[in-house]
Amino acid sequence: MPIVVFNADDFGLSKGVNYGILDSHLYGVVASTTMLVNMPATEHAVALAKQHPSLQVGIHLALTIGAPVSSEVPSLVDHSGQFRKLQAQRNEAIINPDDVLREWSLQIETFLRYGLKPSHLDSHHHIHRWAHLRTVIEELSKTYQLPWRHSFEQMPEGAAFYTESFDDRFYKNGVSNQGIDQILADHTDVHSLEIMCHPAYGDEPLQQTSSYVEDRVKETEILMHYSLPSGWTLPAQKKDTPSTS
Repeated sequence: MPIVVFNADDFGLSKGVNYGILDSHLYGVVASTTMLVNMPATEHAVALAKQHPSLQVGIHLALTIGAPVSSEVPSLVDHSGQFRKLQAQRNEAIINPDDVLREWSLQIETFLRYGLKPSHLDSHHHIHRWAHLRTVIEELSKTYQLPWRHSFEQMPEGAAFYTESFDDRFYKNGVSNQGIDQILADHTDVHSLEIMCHPAYGDEPLQQTSSYVEDRVKETEILMHYSLPSGWTLPAQKKDTPSTS
């Protein structure tokens, strides 16, 4: 029976996001999440992750939100020291892959220092999929031996994948029970599928940071009450007991 993994992006973005993700896990279908390590609510997310080890937590690598954790990535930041916007980071004439490797390595190391075991890697705004960062993905794969979200413009060599297939249509106009049903119907030929999601409660920090707010709240309600159709199963979960680390 194929497995569907509902993975919630943006853990750590705000407390409202953190609680929306946690409730979608404890009372719904979300099995894993990926954490931003450079956000004000990151440590709150870490605390929740340690209290609820049944929630698998990976790393949501960032280049377009907040500030870098490295002080030596000049090609990635604007005049204020913040990451530049998405289109600027997409510009191969500006971005230095060595800076990306340095920054993402430090983001992974930051996550590891929290004492959490990462389930997998993906990225904010899907930046890891960009073809001109393929060498960065290959180097990080070699160093950390962690699986990636299966979403690439150009397949990196030596990379393992979190699931056999990936779908990002549960977003904006696709946020509905029928939207999930259609995604599952379109992937009946795979052994494992990841569905991206963004559950959250709309607190003020989220409203100040993201234009995607109301649909996050809608996602939370759907994910907490969605029933899988026959023929699909969720990942097995370990017992949810507080971590002693």
